[in-house]
Amino acid sequence: MSHLRGTRARRTQTRAGSSRGRQPSEHDMTEATVIGLGEMGSALAAALLRAGHRVTVWNRTAAKAQPLVQQGAVLAPSAEAAIGASAVVIVCVSNYGATRDILLAGNTAAALRGRTLVQLSTGTPQEARDTQAWAQVQRAAYLDGAILAWPSQIGGAETTILVSGAEAVFRLNSALLRDLAGNLTYMGEAVGQSSTLFSAVLSYMAGRWIGLCHGALICQAEGASVASFGATLASLAPILGAESKHLGEVIESGNYGHPESTLKTAGEDVERLVQQAKEAGISTEVPAFAAALFRRAIDAGHGAEEHAALIKILRP
Repeated sequence: MSHLRGTRARRTQTRAGSSRGRQPSEHDMTEATVIGLGEMGSALAAALLRAGHRVTVWNRTAAKAQPLVQQGAVLAPSAEAAIGASAVVIVCVSNYGATRDILLAGNTAAALRGRTLVQLSTGTPQEARDTQAWAQVQRAAYLDGAILAWPSQIGGAETTILVSGAEAVFRLNSALLRDLAGNLTYMGEAVGQSSTLFSAVLSYMAGRWIGLCHGALICQAEGASVASFGATLASLAPILGAESKHLGEVIESGNYGHPESTLKTAGEDVERLVQQAKEAGISTEVPAFAAALFRRAIDAGHGAEEHAALIKILRP
Protein backbone atom coordinates (compact mmCIF):
# COMPACT_ATOMS: atom_id res chain seq x y z
CA MET A 1 0.00 0.00 0.00
CA SER A 2 2.85 2.42 0.75
CA HIS A 3 4.31 1.81 -2.73
CA LEU A 4 0.91 2.52 -4.29
CA ARG A 5 0.60 5.71 -2.25
CA GLY A 6 4.01 6.87 -3.44
CA THR A 7 3.05 6.22 -7.06
CA ARG A 8 -0.16 8.17 -6.65
CA ALA A 9 1.71 11.02 -4.98
CA ARG A 10 4.10 11.31 -7.92
CA ARG A 11 1.11 11.49 -10.27
CA THR A 12 -0.35 14.24 -8.08
CA GLN A 13 2.86 16.26 -8.20
CA THR A 14 3.00 15.95 -11.98
CA ARG A 15 -0.58 17.18 -12.36
CA ALA A 16 0.08 20.01 -9.93
CA GLY A 17 3.10 21.22 -11.83
CA SER A 18 1.38 21.11 -15.20
CA SER A 19 -1.61 23.20 -14.08
CA ARG A 20 0.03 25.79 -11.82
CA GLY A 21 -0.63 29.41 -12.75
CA ARG A 22 -3.10 28.91 -15.62
CA GLN A 23 -6.80 29.77 -15.63
CA PRO A 24 -9.26 26.89 -15.10
CA SER A 25 -11.22 25.59 -18.06
CA GLU A 26 -14.50 23.70 -18.15
CA HIS A 27 -12.46 20.51 -18.54
CA ASP A 28 -10.77 21.25 -15.22
CA MET A 29 -14.16 21.17 -13.54
CA THR A 30 -14.02 17.35 -13.77
CA GLU A 31 -11.19 17.50 -11.22
CA ALA A 32 -11.43 18.47 -7.58
CA THR A 33 -9.34 18.40 -4.45
CA VAL A 34 -10.86 17.75 -1.06
CA ILE A 35 -8.90 18.84 2.00
CA GLY A 36 -10.15 17.44 5.29
CA LEU A 37 -11.32 13.83 5.57
CA GLY A 38 -13.49 13.71 8.62
CA GLU A 39 -16.90 12.16 8.19
CA MET A 40 -18.23 15.06 6.11
CA GLY A 41 -15.08 15.61 4.06
CA SER A 42 -14.87 11.92 3.26
CA ALA A 43 -18.52 11.94 2.22
CA LEU A 44 -17.86 14.87 -0.12
CA ALA A 45 -14.89 13.13 -1.74
CA ALA A 46 -16.81 9.85 -2.09
CA ALA A 47 -19.74 11.62 -3.78
CA LEU A 48 -17.40 13.25 -6.30
CA LEU A 49 -15.82 9.88 -7.04
CA ARG A 50 -19.23 8.29 -7.58
CA ALA A 51 -20.05 11.08 -10.02
CA GLY A 52 -16.95 10.27 -12.06
CA HIS A 53 -14.67 13.13 -11.04
CA ARG A 54 -10.92 12.81 -10.63
CA VAL A 55 -10.44 13.49 -6.94
CA THR A 56 -7.28 14.35 -5.03
CA VAL A 57 -7.44 14.24 -1.24
CA TRP A 58 -5.31 15.34 1.68
CA ASN A 59 -5.70 15.02 5.42
CA ARG A 60 -3.32 15.59 8.31
CA THR A 61 -3.87 11.94 9.26
CA ALA A 62 -3.14 10.18 5.99
CA ALA A 63 -4.68 6.88 7.13
CA LYS A 64 -8.14 8.41 6.83
CA ALA A 65 -7.62 8.65 3.07
CA GLN A 66 -7.17 4.93 2.48
CA PRO A 67 -10.86 4.03 1.94
CA LEU A 68 -11.06 6.82 -0.64
CA VAL A 69 -7.81 5.76 -2.30
CA GLN A 70 -9.32 2.31 -2.68
CA GLN A 71 -12.24 3.96 -4.48
CA GLY A 72 -9.91 5.75 -6.87
CA ALA A 73 -8.90 8.97 -5.14
CA VAL A 74 -5.32 10.26 -5.31
CA LEU A 75 -3.64 10.89 -1.97
CA ALA A 76 -1.43 13.98 -2.13
CA PRO A 77 1.72 14.10 0.02
CA SER A 78 0.96 17.62 1.25
CA ALA A 79 -1.76 20.25 1.28
CA GLU A 80 0.28 22.27 -1.21
CA ALA A 81 0.45 19.34 -3.63
CA ALA A 82 -3.26 18.66 -3.17
CA ILE A 83 -4.12 22.24 -4.10
CA GLY A 84 -1.84 22.12 -7.11
CA ALA A 85 -3.59 19.01 -8.42
CA SER A 86 -6.97 20.58 -9.19
CA ALA A 87 -8.59 23.81 -10.31
CA VAL A 88 -11.25 23.44 -7.58
CA VAL A 89 -10.17 23.04 -3.96
CA ILE A 90 -12.86 22.08 -1.45
CA VAL A 91 -11.98 22.53 2.21
CA CYS A 92 -14.11 20.82 4.85
CA VAL A 93 -12.48 20.84 8.26
CA SER A 94 -13.76 21.60 11.73
CA ASN A 95 -13.82 25.40 11.40
CA TYR A 96 -12.27 28.38 9.64
CA GLY A 97 -9.43 28.52 12.14
CA ALA A 98 -8.38 25.00 11.13
CA THR A 99 -8.59 26.09 7.50
CA ARG A 100 -6.22 28.98 8.18
CA ASP A 101 -3.76 26.66 9.93
CA ILE A 102 -3.64 24.45 6.83
CA LEU A 103 -3.50 27.15 4.18
CA LEU A 104 -0.94 29.33 5.95
CA ALA A 105 1.58 26.52 6.43
CA GLY A 106 4.71 26.78 4.29
CA ASN A 107 4.01 27.72 0.66
CA THR A 108 0.49 26.30 0.67
CA ALA A 109 -1.25 29.65 0.18
CA ALA A 110 0.78 30.43 -2.93
CA ALA A 111 -0.51 27.24 -4.59
CA LEU A 112 -4.05 28.71 -4.58
CA ARG A 113 -3.24 31.27 -7.27
CA GLY A 114 -5.60 30.88 -10.23
CA ARG A 115 -7.73 28.28 -8.45
CA THR A 116 -11.15 28.30 -6.83
CA LEU A 117 -11.32 27.78 -3.07
CA VAL A 118 -14.65 26.39 -1.89
CA GLN A 119 -14.96 26.68 1.88
CA LEU A 120 -17.41 24.15 3.33
CA SER A 121 -16.22 24.31 6.92
CA THR A 122 -18.43 25.73 9.66
CA GLY A 123 -17.99 29.42 10.41
CA THR A 124 -19.58 32.80 10.88
CA PRO A 125 -20.55 35.36 8.23
CA GLN A 126 -17.64 37.58 9.25
CA GLU A 127 -15.22 34.67 8.88
CA ALA A 128 -16.60 34.11 5.38
CA ARG A 129 -15.96 37.75 4.48
CA ASP A 130 -12.47 37.64 5.96
CA THR A 131 -11.62 34.44 4.08
CA GLN A 132 -12.85 35.87 0.80
CA ALA A 133 -10.65 38.93 1.29
CA TRP A 134 -7.67 36.71 2.07
CA ALA A 135 -8.33 34.51 -0.99
CA GLN A 136 -8.41 37.60 -3.20
CA VAL A 137 -4.95 38.56 -1.96
CA GLN A 138 -3.80 35.08 -3.01
CA ARG A 139 -5.40 35.73 -6.44
CA ALA A 140 -7.81 32.84 -5.95
CA ALA A 141 -11.55 32.77 -6.64
CA TYR A 142 -13.68 32.04 -3.59
CA LEU A 143 -17.02 30.46 -2.81
CA ASP A 144 -18.38 30.08 0.70
CA GLY A 145 -20.75 27.22 1.37
CA ALA A 146 -22.86 25.79 4.18
CA ILE A 147 -23.94 22.16 4.30
CA LEU A 148 -27.47 21.54 5.60
CA ALA A 149 -27.22 17.75 5.66
CA TRP A 150 -25.66 14.79 7.43
CA PRO A 151 -22.69 12.99 5.82
CA SER A 152 -24.88 10.05 4.77
CA GLN A 153 -27.03 12.44 2.70
CA ILE A 154 -24.21 13.96 0.64
CA GLY A 155 -24.76 13.41 -3.07
CA GLY A 156 -28.52 13.05 -2.68
CA ALA A 157 -31.06 14.69 -4.98
CA GLU A 158 -32.68 16.57 -2.07
CA THR A 159 -29.50 17.39 -0.17
CA THR A 160 -28.99 21.12 0.42
CA ILE A 161 -25.76 23.07 0.23
CA LEU A 162 -25.95 26.87 0.27
CA VAL A 163 -23.29 28.73 -1.71
CA SER A 164 -22.39 32.43 -1.77
CA GLY A 165 -19.87 34.38 -3.82
CA ALA A 166 -19.32 35.79 -7.28
CA GLU A 167 -22.03 34.54 -9.62
CA ALA A 168 -19.61 33.85 -12.46
CA VAL A 169 -17.50 31.64 -10.19
CA PHE A 170 -20.59 29.84 -8.92
CA ARG A 171 -21.84 29.15 -12.45
CA LEU A 172 -18.46 27.78 -13.52
CA ASN A 173 -18.44 25.34 -10.61
CA SER A 174 -22.15 24.62 -10.14
CA ALA A 175 -22.20 21.34 -12.08
CA LEU A 176 -19.45 19.87 -9.92
CA LEU A 177 -20.99 21.17 -6.69
CA ARG A 178 -24.41 19.84 -7.67
CA ASP A 179 -22.91 16.35 -7.56
CA LEU A 180 -22.55 16.98 -3.83
CA ALA A 181 -26.08 18.30 -3.33
CA GLY A 182 -28.99 18.09 -5.73
CA ASN A 183 -30.56 21.07 -4.01
CA LEU A 184 -27.54 23.32 -4.50
CA THR A 185 -28.77 26.82 -3.66
CA TYR A 186 -27.04 30.01 -4.75
CA MET A 187 -27.42 32.72 -2.08
CA GLY A 188 -25.98 35.63 -4.04
CA GLU A 189 -22.83 37.69 -4.29
CA ALA A 190 -22.69 38.68 -0.60
CA VAL A 191 -20.34 35.97 0.59
CA GLY A 192 -21.61 35.85 4.17
CA GLN A 193 -25.16 34.89 3.25
CA SER A 194 -24.62 31.12 3.34
CA SER A 195 -23.09 31.24 6.82
CA THR A 196 -25.86 33.58 7.93
CA LEU A 197 -28.60 31.16 6.99
CA PHE A 198 -26.63 28.21 8.37
CA SER A 199 -26.28 29.99 11.72
CA ALA A 200 -30.00 30.77 11.75
CA VAL A 201 -30.90 27.16 10.98
CA LEU A 202 -28.47 25.92 13.63
CA SER A 203 -30.14 28.20 16.17
CA TYR A 204 -33.49 26.61 15.33
CA MET A 205 -32.03 23.11 15.45
CA ALA A 206 -30.38 23.70 18.83
CA GLY A 207 -33.74 24.66 20.33
CA ARG A 208 -35.34 21.66 18.62
CA TRP A 209 -32.79 19.20 20.02
CA ILE A 210 -33.11 20.64 23.50
CA GLY A 211 -36.90 20.54 23.31
CA LEU A 212 -36.87 16.97 22.04
CA CYS A 213 -34.70 15.81 24.93
CA HIS A 214 -36.96 17.46 27.50
CA GLY A 215 -39.95 15.90 25.78
CA ALA A 216 -38.23 12.52 26.08
CA LEU A 217 -37.81 13.16 29.82
CA ILE A 218 -41.54 13.80 30.10
CA CYS A 219 -42.34 10.55 28.28
CA GLN A 220 -39.95 8.51 30.39
CA ALA A 221 -41.24 10.00 33.64
CA GLU A 222 -44.84 9.21 32.69
CA GLY A 223 -44.18 5.75 31.19
CA ALA A 224 -44.84 6.76 27.59
CA SER A 225 -42.85 5.60 24.56
CA VAL A 226 -40.10 7.99 23.48
CA ALA A 227 -40.07 6.30 20.07
CA SER A 228 -43.78 7.10 19.68
CA PHE A 229 -43.02 10.69 20.65
CA GLY A 230 -40.41 10.86 17.89
CA ALA A 231 -42.87 9.35 15.40
CA THR A 232 -45.49 11.92 16.37
CA LEU A 233 -43.05 14.74 15.70
CA ALA A 234 -42.27 13.21 12.32
CA SER A 235 -45.96 13.13 11.44
CA LEU A 236 -46.25 16.80 12.38
CA ALA A 237 -43.33 17.82 10.15
CA PRO A 238 -45.48 19.37 7.36
CA ILE A 239 -47.46 21.42 9.89
CA LEU A 240 -44.34 22.54 11.75
CA GLY A 241 -42.69 23.45 8.46
CA ALA A 242 -45.68 25.55 7.43
CA GLU A 243 -45.62 27.29 10.82
CA SER A 244 -41.92 28.09 10.45
CA LYS A 245 -42.57 29.62 7.03
CA HIS A 246 -45.48 31.66 8.41
CA LEU A 247 -43.57 32.97 11.42
CA GLY A 248 -40.61 33.94 9.23
CA GLU A 249 -42.99 35.99 7.09
CA VAL A 250 -44.55 37.53 10.20
CA ILE A 251 -41.18 38.69 11.54
CA GLU A 252 -40.05 40.04 8.18
CA SER A 253 -43.30 41.97 7.70
CA GLY A 254 -43.49 43.15 11.31
CA ASN A 255 -47.20 42.30 11.39
CA TYR A 256 -47.81 40.29 14.58
CA GLY A 257 -51.57 40.82 14.79
CA HIS A 258 -54.49 38.40 14.26
CA PRO A 259 -52.79 35.18 15.43
CA GLU A 260 -54.58 31.82 15.59
CA SER A 261 -52.89 31.29 18.96
CA THR A 262 -51.54 34.16 21.02
CA LEU A 263 -48.19 34.49 22.74
CA LYS A 264 -50.10 34.66 26.05
CA THR A 265 -51.84 31.34 25.41
CA ALA A 266 -48.57 29.65 24.49
CA GLY A 267 -46.80 31.20 27.48
CA GLU A 268 -49.40 29.80 29.88
CA ASP A 269 -48.99 26.36 28.29
CA VAL A 270 -45.21 26.56 28.71
CA GLU A 271 -45.64 27.52 32.39
CA ARG A 272 -47.60 24.29 32.87
CA LEU A 273 -44.54 22.42 31.60
CA VAL A 274 -42.70 23.77 34.64
CA GLN A 275 -45.49 22.46 36.87
CA GLN A 276 -45.39 19.06 35.14
CA ALA A 277 -41.61 18.81 35.56
CA LYS A 278 -41.88 19.49 39.29
CA GLU A 279 -44.66 16.93 39.69
CA ALA A 280 -42.69 14.31 37.73
CA GLY A 281 -39.41 15.03 39.51
CA ILE A 282 -37.53 15.86 36.31
CA SER A 283 -35.40 18.86 35.41
CA THR A 284 -37.23 22.18 35.18
CA GLU A 285 -34.28 23.91 33.45
CA VAL A 286 -35.64 23.90 29.91
CA PRO A 287 -39.29 24.83 30.56
CA ALA A 288 -38.31 27.40 33.22
CA PHE A 289 -36.01 29.13 30.73
CA ALA A 290 -38.72 29.16 28.05
CA ALA A 291 -41.44 30.26 30.49
CA ALA A 292 -39.31 33.19 31.64
CA LEU A 293 -38.94 34.43 28.05
CA PHE A 294 -42.66 34.18 27.42
CA ARG A 295 -43.43 35.93 30.72
CA ARG A 296 -41.12 38.82 29.80
CA ALA A 297 -42.83 39.20 26.43
CA ILE A 298 -46.30 39.09 27.99
CA ASP A 299 -45.33 41.61 30.66
CA ALA A 300 -43.97 43.87 27.89
CA GLY A 301 -47.45 43.98 26.36
CA HIS A 302 -47.10 41.44 23.52
CA GLY A 303 -49.46 38.78 24.91
CA ALA A 304 -52.13 39.27 22.22
CA GLU A 305 -49.62 38.94 19.37
CA GLU A 306 -48.12 36.03 17.43
CA HIS A 307 -45.69 33.69 19.20
CA ALA A 308 -42.91 35.18 17.08
CA ALA A 309 -43.33 38.47 18.98
CA LEU A 310 -40.82 36.91 21.36
CA ILE A 311 -38.20 38.38 19.06
CA LYS A 312 -39.07 41.83 20.37
CA ILE A 313 -37.60 41.07 23.79
CA LEU A 314 -34.56 39.34 22.31
CA ARG A 315 -33.42 42.38 20.37
CA PRO A 316 -30.81 44.60 22.07
